[in-house]
Amino acid sequence: MAITIVLADDHGAYREHLRNRLNQEPDMSVVAQAEDGQSAVQTVQDLARQSQAPALVIMDVTMLPMNGIEATRQILSSHPSVKVLALSIHDHKQFVEAMVQAGASGYALKDDTFTDLIRAIRTVAAGQTSFSPGLGLPGSGGEPPTDPVAAS
Repeated sequence: MAITIVLADDHGAYREHLRNRLNQEPDMSVVAQAEDGQSAVQTVQDLARQSQAPALVIMDVTMLPMNGIEATRQILSSHPSVKVLALSIHDHKQFVEAMVQAGASGYALKDDTFTDLIRAIRTVAAGQTSFSPGLGLPGSGGEPPTDPVAAS
């Protein structure tokens, strides 16, 4: 069964490229895209109403008018079975901590290799955590920081 994915990123060309790459993976299917946090929340709600909630949302962190942190909170409060993987250019600990506190199961960097991103998607979809080695955090080899606040 394919991992159903919603992509939320405010850069359309990047989102399209990522969608095309992910849809080439035999176990992944991008079912929708969102250009900001508000549309990500609405998209997940719409899919869930049709009994088609995605398994995973790949969420950019910094979008307007609603950022990925707040969108993650809202999605997971209504749909706790959905997993969120942050995907960002920001490697600052405060962004990672905020996404973890919002409920994200992982954090990947946009400059990670595509192989690392695919690994992170599969790991998070399987109910585990994944953090980019590029973050340099305790547990960034796939385990979450033991205390996200203490990791700063």
